[in-house]
Amino acid sequence: MASHSVSSCLKRRKKHRIWPWLVVALAIILAFLAFLGVIAYKVYNEAKQVQAHENNALVVLSNFSTNADGKKMAAVQEQLPTIQQETAEANSIAHGKCWEFAKKIPYVGDDITAVQGMTEVINNLTHQSVPQFITVVTNLQNANLSVGDGLNLKPIIDAQSGITSANRSLQQQVNAYNALPEPHIEQVQKAYTKGSDSLNALATKVNALANTFNMLPGFLGESQSRTYAVLSMTTSEMRSSGGLIGSVGELTTDNGSIHVGEFRSNTDYIKYGSGDHSEDEQQIFGNEGPLKMSFDIRDTAVFPETERAALSLRSIWNRTPWGQSTPLDGVIMLDPVFVQQLVAINGDVTLPDGTVLTGKNTAEYLLNTIYIRYDETQTDTIFGVATAQIIAGMFKDLNVSKLASIGEMMDTMARDRHFTMYAFDENLEKQIKAAGFTGEVPSSPENPSVGIYLTEQNPSKMGWYIHRNATIEKVQCGDKGDIYHVQYTLKNTMKDDEVASLPWYITSVNENYRGKGMEKILFYAPAGGQINNLMQLNGRANAVQKRTLNGREVYEGYAEINPQQSVTYSFDVQVSPQAKRALTIDQTPLGWIGTGIIMEEGKCSTK
Repeated sequence: MASHSVSSCLKRRKKHRIWPWLVVALAIILAFLAFLGVIAYKVYNEAKQVQAHENNALVVLSNFSTNADGKKMAAVQEQLPTIQQETAEANSIAHGKCWEFAKKIPYVGDDITAVQGMTEVINNLTHQSVPQFITVVTNLQNANLSVGDGLNLKPIIDAQSGITSANRSLQQQVNAYNALPEPHIEQVQKAYTKGSDSLNALATKVNALANTFNMLPGFLGESQSRTYAVLSMTTSEMRSSGGLIGSVGELTTDNGSIHVGEFRSNTDYIKYGSGDHSEDEQQIFGNEGPLKMSFDIRDTAVFPETERAALSLRSIWNRTPWGQSTPLDGVIMLDPVFVQQLVAINGDVTLPDGTVLTGKNTAEYLLNTIYIRYDETQTDTIFGVATAQIIAGMFKDLNVSKLASIGEMMDTMARDRHFTMYAFDENLEKQIKAAGFTGEVPSSPENPSVGIYLTEQNPSKMGWYIHRNATIEKVQCGDKGDIYHVQYTLKNTMKDDEVASLPWYITSVNENYRGKGMEKILFYAPAGGQINNLMQLNGRANAVQKRTLNGREVYEGYAEINPQQSVTYSFDVQVSPQAKRALTIDQTPLGWIGTGIIMEEGKCSTK
């Protein structure tokens, strides 16, 4: 009993001594929560104001593209003072006292910092970068860009410093945006992603335009006349960096003037032998089949790098009568998809037989229809005539809008391998490479890609029927480099009845191979990264083996794909810790617009 009383007393005394402190602590907590509630309510209301201001600004920025249409630019210029006021107000609100306090709160602090950074970037863009671009474009709109069959280089040269400065400012702001902490709150995350998509798309377009402006004068013979070999590729018979070379043209530039010479069929070049190539290239492409490359003019695009193709082509060119008298300054490689996009800009083209090529049907006509309608001895000639006529109109009747469209188109086509260039002049090549026009195997740790390059082993035009698609999903994040899972599928879309009805020139020169896709495939890991767990999931394919090609580790596979069948490869890719962008795929170009690549959301586990 006594024990119970003591115990109760102790409990009472303990409660009596502790209770005031609990009250004080609870009061402080409640007061702090109430204070936080006031802060949160104020920040929430102000965030809606910031969102409204920023949305108005992003609408204008999204319209401010490299398609420098006079009406669009005038509209942006007219709206700019209002938009500058909106972005300044949003930036001011987001840096108020309540926001500065909320930034110190754990978890939500990153979101506040992100919003502040977003408003600051958008404000700087509207007050610094955009006005600079408007000045440059306005000056170009008032200049006479078109001279005869070429381009007046002086306005371009005069605009270079302005567009370089404006582009530098833009890239700095977008890099600052990309460096912001990733938000946690869903609504902030969505706003951040929307802004990121818009700004990075704008940065890519403007950077391409700036780099194109920098390389154009040198390419168009500002200080000396230049001669380029134009390799017209048919991706219906795939080679690593494009397709079989059907014809080779001669393009001469001199102080902005452009002359497109004769396109010679590959048969005019074959007797001048093979192009230079390495022992590794001989082993992988020449000694191993089923179709063994001869490295003559037709196989110039078998090399994944434009530089290797250019050096090989030059060694052949120098043996020809026309090449011996005309030193080569560079090589341009293009396919029918690039030609189609030029038609879309320049206008429809009528061929001698009455066929009208448009911005929608040119690629299919040159990659498939032509082989159905004409004898194989005529196709290269028609291909060359069409390409020569279309390229000749590339720089005619120029204005700033058309020039911007050409620059943007060249950037897109180069990224998808429909168009690449290489110059033997070291300084000019640096500019061409900076513009992204030189095709390379994966070489940038910061912008990771996995290289997948196909060479058709069936002497045919089956490439039109081999459709490719890929899915990329980020599955793990980490300090050693993020990991992605990739699935790459090749499907033969030819139907059984087409095998019998289509010309053998399409289905195969070899009767035993009719209608088959027979693909030698090279897989390159990203620069500073690696490929793991590479396997074939379905279809008929040989085991992938590790090889060395010109000092670079590659994986080589071979697949045979019958009509209506497919082969899928599955593998993991770890990118460099230096990677700043998501993984993509650099691949042999398709016969149409698009890449067939789908980025899946995925979950970024740290395990």
